[in-house]
Amino acid sequence: MAFQFYNPNPKGRFVGDCTIRAICKLTNQDWDHVYAATSFQEFLAKDMPSGNATWGAYLARLGYIRKFIPDSYLGRYTVKGGDYYDTWDSGNEMPSYYWTKGDQ
Repeated sequence: MAFQFYNPNPKGRFVGDCTIRAICKLTNQDWDHVYAATSFQEFLAKDMPSGNATWGAYLARLGYIRKFIPDSYLGRYTVKGGDYYDTWDSGNEMPSYYWTKGDQ
């Protein structure tokens, strides 16, 4: 498992846009598109783009499903495929859920 630097922000900024960057990587969409789409979802939900209801609804609309990691796996769950992408090394963080396309 290896950290891979990834920052799709068109200006290379580190602006607290973790959710936008993650959705860009997951969906292979550019930063501007994801930001605009989640901002519209934010408007509809009356929430912020980093709010789970905002980006969760956007991913669900694209056909993604949220899956929770069983308590027995917390702290032992690893990244499938070996690499994880972000602007910082988040390898010590422990996820509690993940998103997958359809029935995967």
